[in-house]
Amino acid sequence: MLLKLYGKGRPFRLFVAGLHGSEWRDTSSVLLNLERPVSGTLALLLVVNRGQYISTLDIDYYSGVGKAIVDVVEKYRPDIYVELHSYSKENFCKLISKDRLSNVGVPGFSTLESGVLMGSVSPHIRREHFPVEALCLTFEIEKDNLRSQEFASGMIDIVKDCNSRDGFIGYMMGHYPEVAKKAIEDYKKFYGL
Repeated sequence: MLLKLYGKGRPFRLFVAGLHGSEWRDTSSVLLNLERPVSGTLALLLVVNRGQYISTLDIDYYSGVGKAIVDVVEKYRPDIYVELHSYSKENFCKLISKDRLSNVGVPGFSTLESGVLMGSVSPHIRREHFPVEALCLTFEIEKDNLRSQEFASGMIDIVKDCNSRDGFIGYMMGHYPEVAKKAIEDYKKFYGL
């Protein structure tokens, strides 16, 4: 595991890519071009696992191939945590489906731009390792789509300089109010808040 650290102090942000299978090819480069945050710390875990695909929704993911993530989370207690994933175009409808909660056990992703989707991270890491006030996001990038990677890079750059969950929500309400409202509603329903 190679963890790159930039800056110092709080807030502490942890961004991870290449969580399973070959998705590192579409996600790791998005993190490579990030500059230091204006304040606080940015930690980058560019590739978690290049091996077999095991879903982060699998209860064993974070105790197996994803244990490196949990180790970093436990050591640094991030205020902001972002996972970058990639998806094949044919899976788009499954990922944003309103029935995803009943079919897969988690809410469907929200659609941003250029094929980038946004949602929460797996409840297996969210519930067990983060306080309610932490910002925990997943961005899904469409595979082999340069525009999707570029848009995700811009979103990651925004999150990199947010100081809190509320700062990111404020940005989203100003730029993507419908997406923000859906994401907040899904989160509250799913986590019973």
